[in-house]
Amino acid sequence: MADLYATIKELDPGVKERLADVLEKRAADSRQREMLHSYLSEIDFPPAARVLEIGCGTGGVTRTLANWPGVCEAVGLDPSAVFLSKARELGSAIPNLSFEQGDGRSLPFNDKSFDVVIVHTTLCHVPDPAGLAAEAYRVLRPKGCLAIFDGDYATATIARGDSDPLEACIHAFRDGFVHDKWLVRRLPVLIQSCGFDVQPMRSHGYVEAGRGSYLLTWIDRGADLLVQTGAIGEEKAEALKVEARRRSDNNHWFGHIAFASLLATKP
Repeated sequence: MADLYATIKELDPGVKERLADVLEKRAADSRQREMLHSYLSEIDFPPAARVLEIGCGTGGVTRTLANWPGVCEAVGLDPSAVFLSKARELGSAIPNLSFEQGDGRSLPFNDKSFDVVIVHTTLCHVPDPAGLAAEAYRVLRPKGCLAIFDGDYATATIARGDSDPLEACIHAFRDGFVHDKWLVRRLPVLIQSCGFDVQPMRSHGYVEAGRGSYLLTWIDRGADLLVQTGAIGEEKAEALKVEARRRSDNNHWFGHIAFASLLATKP
């Protein structure tokens, strides 16, 4: 099953609108914001830093960057016009924020034009991650920082025991929305091969216990994909979604995925 984000420009506008809503839901999640602030706090932003986010989606992280201490300009780049329209609408009141349409593997920017490049939950969707990393290297100034944050999707689970029926939705979501679920485990070697000096990775755990939140969207999207591929029917898909809400409403929900951040410097 192809990663939908990897073919974002080809998707139906209605699907893109629904994905845009999911991106904003994730951006507003307090635990997601804690992880974002945690690794951004480790970056040594130079005075009046110019920062690029590759794969900005609806701009949730780019808006944070524009308001980060020391940042004079934040630029978000994404291939989806629908996402960028939403990003510009939500960021219209932020004067040092702008958005460009483009592919992270062929950046429309000059060499050595940014101090920091952020790739937040994007690289796992890219069919050529080394190509994107090489482009980040090109547009960074000497001593500039590349920061990558992504999910270790092989760890994702909502199971509370063996043969949990909801786990099939997680597997389907991962197959349909992630290009490479193992990417995080190869990141240090990949980024170092592009010429960067790589710092040790950091782990960030994301847990939903009791009430469900962002991971409930995985159930919905995974169930829909199972229907699309003919694995189950509409009735069973609806039953899986209802069961997920029942667990959440009764404080019986559990979900977990590990994330990791990596900082690297251009010599």
